[in-house]
Amino acid sequence: MSVETLEKRSTSRKLAPRYRVLLHNDDFNSMEYVVQVLMKTVPSLTQPQAVNIMMEAHATGIALVITCAQEHAEFYCDTLKNHGLTSTIEPEE
Repeated sequence: MSVETLEKRSTSRKLAPRYRVLLHNDDFNSMEYVVQVLMKTVPSLTQPQAVNIMMEAHATGIALVITCAQEHAEFYCDTLKNHGLTSTIEPEE
């Protein structure tokens, strides 16, 4: 085994790019329903966190739900959409 081969086997792992799951305001769903769907979709959210996300989307038109790996972000986004909410994902800056 050459020295070159050892150097290429770096122990530093490149972190997977993270994605932001965004909730968009809508005029169709009740605030209570949005909070329930957020908590069901993202189990790590507490009720106060879900209420804050819903209120931010309501007040500003958009809110950050969670930042996570792309696969999870796509799942959360699709699940929110399947429950009638408007959601998108974008790469974390």
